[in-house]
Amino acid sequence: MLFNSYIFILLFLGLCIIGYFGLNHLKKYNLAMAFLLGMSLWFYGYNNINYLFILIFSVLINYGFYLLLNKTDQKIKKVLMIAGVAVNIGILLYFKYMDFFIGNINGIFKTEIPFLRIALPLGISFFTFQQISFIVDAYRGEIPKYNFLHYACFVTYFPQLIAGPIVTHDELVPQFMDLSKKKFNSENFAKGIYIFTFGLAKKVLVADTFGRMVAYGYDTFEYLNTPTALAVILGYTIQIYFDFSGYCDMAIGIGKMMNLELPVNFDSPYKAFTITEFWDRWHMTLTRFFTKYVYIPLGGSRKGTVRTYINVMLVFLISGFWHGASWTFVLWGVLHGIFNVITRIFKKFFDKLHPALNWLITFTFINVTWVFFRADNFHQALTILRKAVSFDFSGFNMEFVTKIESPELVEIMDILSVRGAYPQVILVGWFAVVLILMLGSPNAYEKMKTFKPTVLTFIITLFLLVWSVFSMEGISEFLYFNF
Repeated sequence: MLFNSYIFILLFLGLCIIGYFGLNHLKKYNLAMAFLLGMSLWFYGYNNINYLFILIFSVLINYGFYLLLNKTDQKIKKVLMIAGVAVNIGILLYFKYMDFFIGNINGIFKTEIPFLRIALPLGISFFTFQQISFIVDAYRGEIPKYNFLHYACFVTYFPQLIAGPIVTHDELVPQFMDLSKKKFNSENFAKGIYIFTFGLAKKVLVADTFGRMVAYGYDTFEYLNTPTALAVILGYTIQIYFDFSGYCDMAIGIGKMMNLELPVNFDSPYKAFTITEFWDRWHMTLTRFFTKYVYIPLGGSRKGTVRTYINVMLVFLISGFWHGASWTFVLWGVLHGIFNVITRIFKKFFDKLHPALNWLITFTFINVTWVFFRADNFHQALTILRKAVSFDFSGFNMEFVTKIESPELVEIMDILSVRGAYPQVILVGWFAVVLILMLGSPNAYEKMKTFKPTVLTFIITLFLLVWSVFSMEGISEFLYFNF
């Protein structure tokens, strides 16, 4: 089920909140948790019930490892921990990467092994990493006794199940046990609606609008010239930011409605002045996972400069591969690793640069590498980058303008009789407005800190919510569902 769908907004969300708080009000706390678990499973299995069996199997087998870890001595614990991590990685490799491996084996050894054509279960990368962290923390003795109901809700809690944030047990399970959070709180509910609405608007009004233009550009990449190639590159930079941050806003907003705090996953990453700062702000819970469970166990920065750089490169190599079964994702990760290492080596040089120049270098690098992240193959990515620097200003394809036009904008322009007069201005105007909002305004979390339920706030929230709901005719999945 999608957050940006009619069934979720008009039925599921209200039913879930009413049922959860209603049962808690009757002091049926375990029944309320069971209800939440059932709703989360419905949410996950709504579009494909086969995915649900995979999720349930994953939850059961990981809870089994957790129980065994609590009952065995230290020598066997390590074996169990390694086995638990290996099972999770094995499940992830099978569903997400098996056809990738088969394709590469066929290409290298000229074999004809048939592809398995396995459908990728939604969110498998996210709930697998979440459970790996749980198994490792259980081995380290950092987890108290949790019953199955609390564990199952921790893994399957629907706001963060499919695309994060990647939550750790200590961030969520204690909140499930806290009786003070089981009573409906009107202030939290108002804040939750507020941030959920801004996230929905990010997705529906901005990300999907730019997504139409980006999809058209990548489909016709051979015919791009410099202006259209640059528009496609910057358009995807905007699309992925508003798509993923919009999802995280909605997840945190839903949690807030239910008095549950989910970790912040985005902190205006395009405001970063360096690539290291970017990764402190972008997909923060993934960065935290790789730091705690990969970088530090590899030695972190404790084993000398060269080893530190190797560890950084390994983390970004894994990060790239985690995002998708394609060499373009691997290259994307490697490029970010290289630039991180360069930034560390020449830190004094970058520190002397003007902040504006540092930002421009970082933002340009991010735009360029997103091309490899979005492209289907290297040929497509390199062609788009080549077109962008070809200095070919041979006209502008008006299809780009029509792809970015929303029905509301078309209506307004028709009323003013200006739609056909200055078509490029529409495109430039869209980019300008979105960049100003993205770089010059506080993010949703900063706004939530100063949130006050005033009449003006109510009107703005209601306006954005209604506008977004009426703009959901072409419902689209979130980009990170693919990862």
